Amino acid sequence: MKTLIIIPSYNEAENICQVVDNIILNYPQYDYLVVNDASADETARICREHHYCFLDQPINLGIGGTVQNGYQYALENDYDIAVQIDGDGQHDVRFLPKMIELIEQGKADIVIGSRFITREGFQSSASRRMGISILSRFIQLLTFRHIKDVTSGFRAVNQKFITIYAHDYPQDYPEPEAIVTAIMYRGTILEYPVVMKERAFGSSSINFTKSMYYMIKVMIALFIRRISFGVRRG
Repeated sequence: MKTLIIIPSYNEAENICQVVDNIILNYPQYDYLVVNDASADETARICREHHYCFLDQPINLGIGGTVQNGYQYALENDYDIAVQIDGDGQHDVRFLPKMIELIEQGKADIVIGSRFITREGFQSSASRRMGISILSRFIQLLTFRHIKDVTSGFRAVNQKFITIYAHDYPQDYPEPEAIVTAIMYRGTILEYPVVMKERAFGSSSINFTKSMYYMIKVMIALFIRRISFGVRRG
């Protein structure tokens, strides 16, 4: 099936070559698109000089708008499957064939690469793991579905959800909200065990204070999104 790997990138000049060259060399059966979110560093120049397939956003849209642009590209170019991976090299592409296979076999609409099934590799900090656990339980409370790794940006979706996410994708920190959206659209979600890496260069933009703000903000957004679907269906 025709598959696109979406690589949202913001200030990933030190990581982007490793990520893209690995795909080109080892997984040529998949197309890819780097979506550069108006990076302040040399990400755009590097993509241009290496002749990568990339979309250069003129303004910073944040992770939600950047990923949504990738889905819009996938929809406009008739892809059957779209995959999200981060531009920082944390997501190991060797797990992609199995994730994609679950969609090709019709066993799932969405496959999430989860670090919390076998608990191998980089597990994030203790405070962030606690936050993820709280969000996971909150989503379960809202939807009666238990997803362990609700913040994983390592995901594969089928054509149905390419279309949905191209038109309706959450902004800001969208991964948990996108799960609620998928459940409300009656999507079948599976988690597949993956091993994630710690980013080689740069640092996460989310510190402890931002993590607390993020969790409160996301819980409010999740509640509103869940209620809005109830109103729509009602």
